[in-house]
Amino acid sequence: MRNLILPPTSGGEATALAQRHALAAHEQLDAQAFPNTPEIPGLRRLIRESWQRSARLKANPDNPEAPLALDADELEEYRRQHPLASIMPVIHKLLVQPSHDSGLLVAVGDEVGRLLWVEGDPALQRRAEGMMFVPGADWSEATVGTSAPGTALALGRGIQISGAEHYQRSVHAWSCTAVPFHDPDSGALLGVVDITGKASAVAPHTLSLVEATVAAAQAQLRVERLQLAATLASRPARRRNSSTASRSARPGSAGGAGGAKEGSLYRNSLQLLGRDQALLSIEGKTVALSARHSEILALLSTHPDGLSAEELSVLLYPGDGPTMTLRAEMVRLRKILQQLNPAAVPESRPYKLTMDLVPDSGQVLNCLQRGAHRIALEIYRGAVLPRSEAPGIIDLRDRVSSLMREAVLTDGSAETLLKYAALPEARDDVDVRTVALKLLPARSPKRAAVVADLERLEAELGA
Repeated sequence: MRNLILPPTSGGEATALAQRHALAAHEQLDAQAFPNTPEIPGLRRLIRESWQRSARLKANPDNPEAPLALDADELEEYRRQHPLASIMPVIHKLLVQPSHDSGLLVAVGDEVGRLLWVEGDPALQRRAEGMMFVPGADWSEATVGTSAPGTALALGRGIQISGAEHYQRSVHAWSCTAVPFHDPDSGALLGVVDITGKASAVAPHTLSLVEATVAAAQAQLRVERLQLAATLASRPARRRNSSTASRSARPGSAGGAGGAKEGSLYRNSLQLLGRDQALLSIEGKTVALSARHSEILALLSTHPDGLSAEELSVLLYPGDGPTMTLRAEMVRLRKILQQLNPAAVPESRPYKLTMDLVPDSGQVLNCLQRGAHRIALEIYRGAVLPRSEAPGIIDLRDRVSSLMREAVLTDGSAETLLKYAALPEARDDVDVRTVALKLLPARSPKRAAVVADLERLEAELGA
């Protein structure tokens, strides 16, 4: 066994035993046997699955430090533009200020795991530099393996990682708690808030503290958007050109140089999932659309190069829909958008959106394409406009739903499968419940409900 020092813990014998199990499990990483090992005694399932992902992603447990992904100049510009910049005063007040001289660090990272701010106990900051827990460093699972910031982003929920549960051995003396930060309007993943230190960083109350801080910061972000909307509404309306209007930040942007200068905090979104009528949010102002207008904006948002009247009619109306009906709907839609924000009014010939509009269905597809199916499921609230009979919407709905189901069945944990099974579209999905039952531990109390569901489906299908 490697000459590893057991990190100090304050959770008694159970915690010390868990650490010894985690240290022993690291030997299987040396043997390169871990990715195919179904169970490790004493190792939490969450940790085992994260280690398996880390091994598949070729993260090296012996790397002494995280790589620097953003240099000083890039970091400064990226932080200035990032949507989380405006809520840092809330983070400072609730987490950073209390952490000074307390043996804790507070880190805020972006949606791909790059740390943007690391503040708190000055002495601990200097020590953390040894493993490159610094602004600009990449702490994603793909790079450093299991850690609270990277794994919270991978799972889309708050987690705690203690000592030797970290994949990277240079981090074994540390413990951490992290909670993802989602956009309060669109649900898009914006980043992560983390507390790092010794045993107190994973105390039972710490997770609740970080979750409460994230909730407060999300509320603050929402208030700022409403205030901005009120300010804009009080000004004389003037139409911005498409290059100005398209300054809103795109979801999943990781380049730092792209995105908005002024509008990055005010993401323009279209909520389609699980709704018969879409919610359109532009620079903090939200309106519920009619079913037909929901379909039109959903289709235009998925065709950034625009659609002719004939092309849009084919996608919108079953059979042969007259373009005159479409033109009448577009006139009504333009009036609504003009009142909401003049820059949102679509162009004609072809019909084309003049500003970036992020549909939540697009966020799900982006997450699925990069293998982040847990985050996709957090965003996924149901089928795209489930009652729509527009041919283009049916195609979009089927594509998003089928890819979501395929990802959950292929890579999902029992917890992920059960969460998916609770969706209306999965109410009668035998395969999902069968796979979940195979993954659940033999003594899991959740097995009874899954068995009951399967018996119900067998009776209904046999009737």
